[in-house]
Amino acid sequence: MRWDNLGDGPAALFGADVVSRTFDTPEFRGITFHEVRARSLVNRVPGASRMPFEWTVNPYRGCSHACVYCFARKTHSYLDLDTGLDFDSQIVVKVNAPELLRRELAGRRWRGDHIAMGTNVDCYQRAEGRYRLMPGILTALRDHANPFSILTKGTLILRDLELLRQAAELTDVGISVSVGFLDHELWRTVEPGTPAPERRLDVVRTLTAHGIACGVLMAPVIPFLGDAPEQLRGTVRAIAEAGAGSVTPLVLHLRPGAREWFLSWLGRHHPHLVRRYTTMYADGAYAPTWYQRRITRQVHELAAEYGIGPARSGEARRIRPPSGDAGNNSGNNSGKDAGNSTSAADSTSAPTATPTPTGPTQLTLI
Repeated sequence: MRWDNLGDGPAALFGADVVSRTFDTPEFRGITFHEVRARSLVNRVPGASRMPFEWTVNPYRGCSHACVYCFARKTHSYLDLDTGLDFDSQIVVKVNAPELLRRELAGRRWRGDHIAMGTNVDCYQRAEGRYRLMPGILTALRDHANPFSILTKGTLILRDLELLRQAAELTDVGISVSVGFLDHELWRTVEPGTPAPERRLDVVRTLTAHGIACGVLMAPVIPFLGDAPEQLRGTVRAIAEAGAGSVTPLVLHLRPGAREWFLSWLGRHHPHLVRRYTTMYADGAYAPTWYQRRITRQVHELAAEYGIGPARSGEARRIRPPSGDAGNNSGNNSGKDAGNSTSAADSTSAPTATPTPTGPTQLTLI
């Protein structure tokens, strides 16, 4: 692992002091945690990206959800770790994340921009149950009335329900839960470390019941395995019954790192589909536009039938006029500290498009 390289120089991601731990407990068996002290936490999204936000926070790298399609697998190669098993089991933990975020939000040049979380790996993966970084992160965001959003497959987010509620009283908070399908056999093989789809829908139900708006990214829709009309209908119906305010379909995309791992999985579990996939994704990471449009149209029609719609760009990114001390904390800042530059190894750069009734949607997935 390239800790020495990454720990040297002014643009280093981490300090040189790294502690690696393994825990012989059922929930963490086979997982190694590398505890690091990050140099910066608020990362700028690369300028070439079309993401609808400019800043991200990622307290972890690597993810025990072990989703075989996860685009973020490539980021592990920057540490000389492989993008397969290492990504699932070698988890980097930025143990100083809460204190670092509080300091960065208080910086004179920070403007109080929207911060997205869960856009690289899930901030509510199993490691969060041990390290408890998110309560401190949410507290800092709440205290500065800084708008934020979270994308997750983790039910652990409900632990922080009260903090989310408090933050939502001061600024815009956007929560999205990722549920691409309901098929249990598919779930157990393609997303083996995640909570079951119905448990994620319970998260939507609970957040909505407590007045916190929650949308669903129907992600990913997996060609030939999760895209049959009856599968799409069943998933959209369950999403609507859970009380989601919106549903946005996202067709599987296979970027380098994820592509190789997914096709290896496909060859073991569904070898008859390998040729169809290599043909469908022959031109790059994304399925053909005609296919994306078909899926998007079908899901949007079903959503309209069940009384929900697609997410609207910017919904969770408008800063409400703050009041009291919290407003003063966020309103007096006008930029970003120059020292907190972003490394390509720790950023999100997948393309996106605002959902339309018939066009394809491409967003970054955890």
